[in-house]
Amino acid sequence: MRLLHTSDWHLGRSFHRESLQEAQHAFLDHLVHVVETERVDAVLVAGDVYDRALPGLEAVALFDEVLHRLADLGVPTVFISGNHDSARRLGVGSGLIQRAGIHLRTDPGAVARPVLLSDAHGEVAVYGLPYLEPVLVRERFGLERGGHATVLEAALEQVRADLVARPAGTRSVVLAHAFVTGGAPSDSERDIAVGGVASVPAELFDGIDYVALGHLHGAQTLAPHLRYSGSPLAYSFSEARQRKTMWLVDLAADGSVAAQRIDCPVPRPLACLRGTLAELLTAPEYGEFEDCWVQATLTDPSRPAEPMEQLRRRFPHTLQLLFEPAEEPTDRAVSYASRVRGRTDLEVAESFVRHVRPGVELVGRERDWLREGLEQVRTDQQQRAELAR
Repeated sequence: MRLLHTSDWHLGRSFHRESLQEAQHAFLDHLVHVVETERVDAVLVAGDVYDRALPGLEAVALFDEVLHRLADLGVPTVFISGNHDSARRLGVGSGLIQRAGIHLRTDPGAVARPVLLSDAHGEVAVYGLPYLEPVLVRERFGLERGGHATVLEAALEQVRADLVARPAGTRSVVLAHAFVTGGAPSDSERDIAVGGVASVPAELFDGIDYVALGHLHGAQTLAPHLRYSGSPLAYSFSEARQRKTMWLVDLAADGSVAAQRIDCPVPRPLACLRGTLAELLTAPEYGEFEDCWVQATLTDPSRPAEPMEQLRRRFPHTLQLLFEPAEEPTDRAVSYASRVRGRTDLEVAESFVRHVRPGVELVGRERDWLREGLEQVRTDQQQRAELAR
């Protein structure tokens, strides 16, 4: 069975205020073309269809158009909701839409109800695990506490219980939206850490023939059966060197996997340039980047006058300007920002406690209280955001 694995469309997203609507439309045209030319049997979309819970009309129109085109091809398509999506909104009308072969899996209570596909070798059970926010889904799985790994493990237990009751030889596919240990993140993914713990172990997916992962924006292979497709477009300059692709997966009769990457259209290349303003404006080696979207980091010892205006004379698509003088600043605030960069909320909080209580380390129960407090704050923020929407 031939599967096309994609994820993280983020319909409606812009790139540093540059509209990506045309680029996203071009990607969806490309996806439909690949489905036709490569004789794809099913499409898997592993979450973050939209960029926000309440998407704009243009984004909804793009989604509606691609649903109709895939339905017209008669190719089954399975979607799950991601952490950017509103599961309730994305899942509206799913019961009717599935009659056209479009399967929206957004309900945590339905993780053990697969989409059943078949080929000459028998059935393939496709299980859609939407993004599982621990605080919101624990009760659905009979859990009193636990983070991402705990709720995902509970969901997969239900999947395995259903799978074992099916005929011998039934192959299994799981769609999941999560940060799996070993994956490499980018700057454009929204943090899904709860109490400072974001990742889940890859071993949770042992025994599944193919796992179509979403959330991380770089295409990567954690194991032959465990892959991220990545986003089809770059959504931050940290993705400048990423090759944006989809996975074309052939699932054999014995459940083994062969996969190849299918390149996505590139609307405009990204370039991260670094040097003094004079160097960037005059050095001939930068000429090849004049038509790119540019992030420029200036190393001048003092900030030049009107740097963006000057840069855009040579690089008209300069979108981001950073300053990192060759001499390190002595400002304490800058120094603190550099110390906490890349650290989780829990790590920053633990560091603060050690700072105000020197010589006394956090004991186990204290660390639990701190983790629970951070988790509660994050949950309250999410609930307030939902109410505001």
